[in-house]
Amino acid sequence: MADKKISRRSFLQSTALIGGAAMIPSLLMGGNAGAGNKRVAPPKVVGANEKVGVALIGIGNRGAEVAKEFRKTGLCDVVALCDVDMGAKHTQEIEAMFPGVPKYRDFRKLFDEMAGRIDAVMVATPDHSHFPICMTAMREGIHVYVEKPLARTFYECELLMQAEKKYGVVTQMGNQGHSEANYFQFKAWKDAGIIKDVTAVTAHMNNPRRWHGWDPKMTAYPQGESIPRTLDWETWLCAAHEHAYNHDYHKGQWRCWYDFGMGVLGDWGAHILDTVHEFLDLGLPTEVNPTYLKGHNRFFYPMSSTLVFRFPERREMPALDITWYDGLDNIPAVPDGYGVSELDPNIPTVAGGKIQPAKLNPGKEIYSETLTFKGGSHGSKLSIIPGERAKEMEGKLPEVPKSPSNHYANFLLSVMGRERTRSPFSVAGPLSQVFCLGVVSQWTGEKILFDRQTKQITNNPLANQLLWGAVPRRGWEEFYKL
Repeated sequence: MADKKISRRSFLQSTALIGGAAMIPSLLMGGNAGAGNKRVAPPKVVGANEKVGVALIGIGNRGAEVAKEFRKTGLCDVVALCDVDMGAKHTQEIEAMFPGVPKYRDFRKLFDEMAGRIDAVMVATPDHSHFPICMTAMREGIHVYVEKPLARTFYECELLMQAEKKYGVVTQMGNQGHSEANYFQFKAWKDAGIIKDVTAVTAHMNNPRRWHGWDPKMTAYPQGESIPRTLDWETWLCAAHEHAYNHDYHKGQWRCWYDFGMGVLGDWGAHILDTVHEFLDLGLPTEVNPTYLKGHNRFFYPMSSTLVFRFPERREMPALDITWYDGLDNIPAVPDGYGVSELDPNIPTVAGGKIQPAKLNPGKEIYSETLTFKGGSHGSKLSIIPGERAKEMEGKLPEVPKSPSNHYANFLLSVMGRERTRSPFSVAGPLSQVFCLGVVSQWTGEKILFDRQTKQITNNPLANQLLWGAVPRRGWEEFYKL
């Protein structure tokens, strides 16, 4: 645990989050003030033979890749583009792909002017901005596809799940593997009793991250720089506390910072642990213990982390621990007979760049009383290990159905009423909340005990406040009211 903690007193005195954070539950969820008084539109109805009118919000880098995938389905028409950095180099490809389509920098203006023409939105913006965009869309009866993680804080996820029920819209979180081979295989193997009595899971992502090499002894946020001509910085910030613009917040760098992103856990957890979480009915943990944090500080994510999530017994299933490893020097041991660590071919490009192979590639090991499994990330299939045991099981494995649609088509077909989404907020929300709890333990550097019934952290008032995060900036409170 060396190189792990800063004092709680120092953290409380210096972090920007604490001012008024304890007031958030009464400030935000009570009543229907602000946007809650606006007309609530019924869910948009799209005929089975019509195309879905989609607005793309966030069209650079990862957003560009998702926009192309939506277009490939042939199931939608893009009716609007929105990006806080519209006209910048990284947005120009998608702008050129949809000439003549209305363009916006502020999503609020987009909805004010075009809500009646939009059936669904694709949201691929920084983690901290997912919540207000999704909430605004749902109030207008607009169906929502949002990249993972669902939101940045535990209670933002909670409110989005409540909004999904209240507004009755179709939702999908973009953990694309939930529509690929592993989703159907895991379900078939679980239903057939091949995967049962699981007591431990190891998950790992040990590739380089954007903040590796930064100085963890940082004593202040980066100094302000000139805001690029194309960038609407105030809208980029959304409800977050005021920060002067710096290039290390923008173009994917937001993922490094507790204020804006969810680090490697929020980035990769949903691609590695989604089927484990859903089909083993894990729900929320009772404890998260950061047993190793290298380079811990209050501004950005550790260089390496080991987190132990404890889940209780569920019906006939035993208690289960998930141990998460990230960092270049924090590679977990693998069981005998593991074999080769393949690089998952399902991992998509981001702005054309592929992930580089590592000593142990992103993935997981699943330990049950009778069998051990290994798997990668996204949609890669599980294997039984060692090979001799796999051969013994060959004749006992059930047939696995093929996916009827990829993740993007699944969403659009669900908007048309022809399918049901496989990663709606009701499924993706609790999964994202697990990662939010992990982030709280990383940020505070301390073990947290969690009450699954009250959804409160019981041993650490500071950590419990971080379930909400900061009081929103003035003018953004309305987005947090149902």
